[in-house]
Amino acid sequence: MTALVKMAGIDLRHGGDTVLHGVDLKIAPGEIVTVVGPNGSGKTTLLRAILGAVKPVAGRITKRPGLRIGYVPQKLAIDRTLPMTVGRFLDLPKKIGRQEAEAALTRTGAEALTDRQITDLSGGQLQRVLLARALVGKPDLLLLDEPTQGLDQPGSAEFYTMIAEVRQVLGCAVMMVSHELHVVMAASDRVICLNGHVCCHGTPEHVAGAPEYRALFGTGTKGALALYRHEHDHAHDHAGHDHG
Repeated sequence: MTALVKMAGIDLRHGGDTVLHGVDLKIAPGEIVTVVGPNGSGKTTLLRAILGAVKPVAGRITKRPGLRIGYVPQKLAIDRTLPMTVGRFLDLPKKIGRQEAEAALTRTGAEALTDRQITDLSGGQLQRVLLARALVGKPDLLLLDEPTQGLDQPGSAEFYTMIAEVRQVLGCAVMMVSHELHVVMAASDRVICLNGHVCCHGTPEHVAGAPEYRALFGTGTKGALALYRHEHDHAHDHAGHDHG
């Protein structure tokens, strides 16, 4: 199976400083990978490198030919005085058909927002619209940079459920940066822990037990992971009903 993205010996700089050193990683089709790490550990820079917005100073990034990437940024600066509807926003930077826009909004539960002003949306509504915009191009890989920042716990849980459904329907791979360790551990196939380099990576269970991870985040996540795994499996057994 050809990897969607492959990094070999990558060094990345941000503002003159090397923030990531010697990164090797692969993203396989259809998997959910979560990137965790303390502030300033290079998580956003890693996503920007995959997008092509940051060039590595060493190493090599290889992408599968024709790879389509959807991106949900950490925050979006919107001019409060700018009149723009959700429908118009989805037409940037290039116009898409009304049908395509409505299909993407429906997929993220935002179909009722087409004619609403972007500036009038709540945090949760805006996240749904940003996700819809990322899905318009039918991505092979969806990059999410702290997508639930500013959402309350039920809002976060709902968003992660939606991501899992999107992955199932579209078959796309997902790579997301998150601080919500207990949730992402349950939602991920694989976790990559960064702190200037890749400290540890593997299944959520493996990473939660790794000494490098525990040194950064303590041991509290292990119990939360078990709890969430149980709830997750329980929800799965009930024909995939929304749980959380």
